[in-house]
Amino acid sequence: MQWKATSSLRLKKARMSLSKFKGMLIVFFDIQGIVMAEMVPNGQTVNYQYYIEVLTKLREGVRRKRPELWRNMWILHQDNAPAQNALSVKQFLANKNITVFEHPPYSPDLAPCDFYLFPKIKSVLKGTHFVAIEHMKAKTAENLSSLTRT
Repeated sequence: MQWKATSSLRLKKARMSLSKFKGMLIVFFDIQGIVMAEMVPNGQTVNYQYYIEVLTKLREGVRRKRPELWRNMWILHQDNAPAQNALSVKQFLANKNITVFEHPPYSPDLAPCDFYLFPKIKSVLKGTHFVAIEHMKAKTAENLSSLTRT
């Protein structure tokens, strides 16, 4: 804000143009850091078939990165997205003995990604104009790899 006379012209503000693309990121993390992150390909709808593919990769990621959890028990906490509540996804999780911590509907209390992960990613990417989606993916991956237990 600034002081000006009522008769003076309005100042023009420079604005950054919006990016011409969007990216969707699926991230699984625990207290020790990121277990798996995957950028959804352009044009891909996150439906139950795609989500089962992601969960298959997640199982492998847990086996590799958190072997102590693989031998014992790990609990998956996911929100109430339609793809995650599909019957075939629930059957897949039951067949693989993956315990799911149900997310209460309309509850922001149990959304750790909204309070921990996304604000950290957004603070680093804020104000950056990407000319190609590959640059955005690389910067996001770099940012995710730097997040560790705090």
